[in-house]
Amino acid sequence: MSYQFENTYFFWLLAAIPVFIFLFYLLLRWKRKTIQRIGDVRLVKELIKGFSPRLFTMKFTMLSLAFAAGVVAVTNFRKPGDADSITRKGIDVVIALDVSKSMYAVDLQPSRLERAKQMILKLMDEMPDDRIGLVLFAGRAYLQMPLTTDHGAARLFVTSASPDAIAMQGTVIADALQMSANAFNAKERRYKSVILISDGEDHDANALIKSGELADQGVMINTVGVGSSEGSQIIDPATGESKKDAMGNTVITKLNEDELKQIAQKTNGVYVHLQGTDETVSALMKQLSQIDRKAYGDVSLTNFKTYYSWFAGFMFVLLLAENFIPERKKKIA
Repeated sequence: MSYQFENTYFFWLLAAIPVFIFLFYLLLRWKRKTIQRIGDVRLVKELIKGFSPRLFTMKFTMLSLAFAAGVVAVTNFRKPGDADSITRKGIDVVIALDVSKSMYAVDLQPSRLERAKQMILKLMDEMPDDRIGLVLFAGRAYLQMPLTTDHGAARLFVTSASPDAIAMQGTVIADALQMSANAFNAKERRYKSVILISDGEDHDANALIKSGELADQGVMINTVGVGSSEGSQIIDPATGESKKDAMGNTVITKLNEDELKQIAQKTNGVYVHLQGTDETVSALMKQLSQIDRKAYGDVSLTNFKTYYSWFAGFMFVLLLAENFIPERKKKIA
């Protein structure tokens, strides 16, 4: 691995430098016009002859360079250490978890959502060398955690997942699949899997189309159905009361297995009905074991030599020097 910038997205701040230059040009132009409006140009120049345009421009240049050095500092220019680079074998798995309010249904105790989270935590214990990402979805989908081998952080994100994370309700499986696909490296066409966990309550017409697109990209989608076909009422954990519709009737939510099965079949994945946690994890691991393992550098465990302090120091020196440069010429005795 060669030299690299860790936070490249900060480079957009450099776009401010042309803006600074343009504003500096406007300032110089305004000064010239002001001199012309005051009165006799020669007299005004005689009055301000102690002012040095060259020093003024030098101060501006130093401030601009200091800003640029600060931007480079926050991008964290670095080089990985050879001795501490670690290579592991693993696959990339994105878990897409349904957090719509129907997951508060109690046909699985203590609720569909809690049982799903228990299953995910158990699954992560079986995948110590794999990179895991997390997508939460309801009426919209969000990448809650990018692919990482930091399973400790992943566990925190999973345990805190709830419908409160997404204001818009519903079950947009197609959006969840697209967000999951975005988490993968687009240049690689193998070693990728999505585990979609949902009750599939709202039929998403675009879900099968999107799963076909992902299959063409080499993504295996394994689906986990949460709930029962008989259905259950939805209990609000805040009030302990059942959810009612506009007519005052108790809402019953049912597991839609058909859609989840079709999504899995379309991508050579497997559908598993979540009943026992151990059985579900075992079925998923058996399916994931069919995916070839790949070797990859675990960046999170690499000891990097960073150079941001050099740029930060350069910025500090420029700011300090600019502070001591006067705008007036030295008087000659």
